[in-house]
Amino acid sequence: MSHRPLLVSGGWVLSVDPSIGDLRSGDVLIAGERIVEVAPRIEAPEAERIDARGMIVMPGFVDTHRHTWQTCVRHRYADIDPQTYFAEMLGAKGAAYRTEDVYVGTLLGAVSALDSGITTMLDWSHVQNSPEHSDAAIAALRDAGIRGVFAHGWPLVEGASWMFDSRRGHPQDIRRLRGEYFSSDDQLLTLAMAGRGPEMAQRDVWQSDLRLARELGIRSSIHMGAYARNSRVRAIAQMHECKALGEDLTFVHCCCCGDDEIAMMADAGVSASLGVHCELNAQGIGDIPLDRLLAVGIRPSLSGDTETKCSGDMFTQMRHAFAHYRSWMGGGHSRARNAPATVSMRDMIEFATIAGARANGLERKVGSLTPGKQADLILIRGDDLNLTPVSDAVGAVVLAAHAGNIDSVFVAGKAVKRHGRMVGLDVDALRRRAFASQAYVLGLPT
Repeated sequence: MSHRPLLVSGGWVLSVDPSIGDLRSGDVLIAGERIVEVAPRIEAPEAERIDARGMIVMPGFVDTHRHTWQTCVRHRYADIDPQTYFAEMLGAKGAAYRTEDVYVGTLLGAVSALDSGITTMLDWSHVQNSPEHSDAAIAALRDAGIRGVFAHGWPLVEGASWMFDSRRGHPQDIRRLRGEYFSSDDQLLTLAMAGRGPEMAQRDVWQSDLRLARELGIRSSIHMGAYARNSRVRAIAQMHECKALGEDLTFVHCCCCGDDEIAMMADAGVSASLGVHCELNAQGIGDIPLDRLLAVGIRPSLSGDTETKCSGDMFTQMRHAFAHYRSWMGGGHSRARNAPATVSMRDMIEFATIAGARANGLERKVGSLTPGKQADLILIRGDDLNLTPVSDAVGAVVLAAHAGNIDSVFVAGKAVKRHGRMVGLDVDALRRRAFASQAYVLGLPT
């Protein structure tokens, strides 16, 4: 293995660092796991050189909420009543998941995320049917080589007792995981809690869960305000009344939360995660609250949510968020007071990178091409037929690019995709395991 510095040379650099900006032709110097310098031209004769001319160079995307364990049943539930998804995936099918199914689904989802340029992903894993299920998910994230935040949830065995007015506290196995796998926060994989909050658990239970997460020094991610039935709970207001809101929380969806609750989030520094494509596809989930979040100063992150209902790549999330907002904003048609009259394509890039890093508690490590940060970056071929000739790199990324345009992906300075192919991965073997897992989960003949 070479220990020489790496010089990514001559690309159109979108740094997402305001002090550096965009470079029409620029270089990025990497030493080990870290970015050393970003400049129009860097002299580094000792470095291994990657010719990035004709490519767009930018930070890897950051996904803040992905039910990765469900990947092997992709695209099954978007055209089916949402209650069927809940009844099956969070019911009998989820309860029957083997450790093999969790491992393969998580590995396939993480590898696919990397292939599409997502270098950091929060794995919202609510399939903790046994301690071994958690171990399998963590092993899959490790084997994929992604920068992962493992968000530990609850079992789906006796799932109703965990999800409806629950009296059961968060599984204590999270303590073992903290010590066994996540004793240091300075590593590629870190820990979070996939929390339940007032919409799913009784007050003393969700408060106890939150205290546990804070005792362990980890963030919590909680679904909020998805579907009208949850608006009546006013979960954010309940947490506000208990003085439980804080900067260590990320709320997912928030579609049916009250305007006053969105303001409470902003006042407490709570971040937001929008699974835009899934939210648009999930019938009845409620309107995407992008305008209401922006109106109070919350710049949301983006997520692939569940690939059972949508595409998980970040290009799709950016494109749909941009189009959704632009379609009805402007011209005096704002639906939220003080919301911006429009959003820009650069906003989308920031939502998919630095805002995601903040929501995952990793802003000091990733989210921009900044000297001193981890070298998580992607190279997009601007000479591919769907992008050439690039006149605006930001526009090319948001409006037209897709996973097939990604030439290279680096995580902590290590190449996980080069020349359009994943590195060190037997794709055919993974595909076979995924088909076998899908057949088991869906009861199909093998």
